[in-house]
Amino acid sequence: MKLTQEQLAFEADIQRVYVSTLELGQQQPSLVTIFKLAKGLNCTAVELIEDTEQELRLLSRKIPVYRQTP
Repeated sequence: MKLTQEQLAFEADIQRVYVSTLELGQQQPSLVTIFKLAKGLNCTAVELIEDTEQELRLLSRKIPVYRQTP
């Protein structure tokens, strides 16, 4: 799903400028904001964090993956 910053901000009930600062890495989202962003992206906060972790790992190749064992 492709959303503009404005569309995501509307769906997540946050300011578009804040979406921009998050996208640029100028600020880190609070836990509440992560849940709002997940809602706006129609996913869970866990999925959003896992996707972000995977992207960061691919970029840096230095972040270890910690998974819970069953």
